[in-house]
Amino acid sequence: MPGTRKLGRPTDHRKAMLRGMVTYLLEKGSIETTLARAKEVRALAEKMITLGKENTLASRRAALACITKEDVVSKLFNEIAPKYENRQGGYTQIYKLGPRRGDAAEMALIKLVD
Repeated sequence: MPGTRKLGRPTDHRKAMLRGMVTYLLEKGSIETTLARAKEVRALAEKMITLGKENTLASRRAALACITKEDVVSKLFNEIAPKYENRQGGYTQIYKLGPRRGDAAEMALIKLVD
């Protein structure tokens, strides 16, 4: 069930962090983070790509409410979403990378499917 992990942060901080990570994922195509964060980012990123597939004014405004950069929203609607037009979900992949050296947190790479 998406959105149930607290990630050790207050609600506002957690939402801002996830919005930033989703923006960065859509901008760059992949990010390296902890496994728990990657699973939360996956849920939000897939919702944004589904909004991009609709391509209406309402869906663009809903995407702007979550994504922090306007140029990333235009990239989502013009480049990313048309690529997944015939796909029914599963737009991202998570690869486990092993434990982090400092605190042994499970690391993961999340990227958009080609």
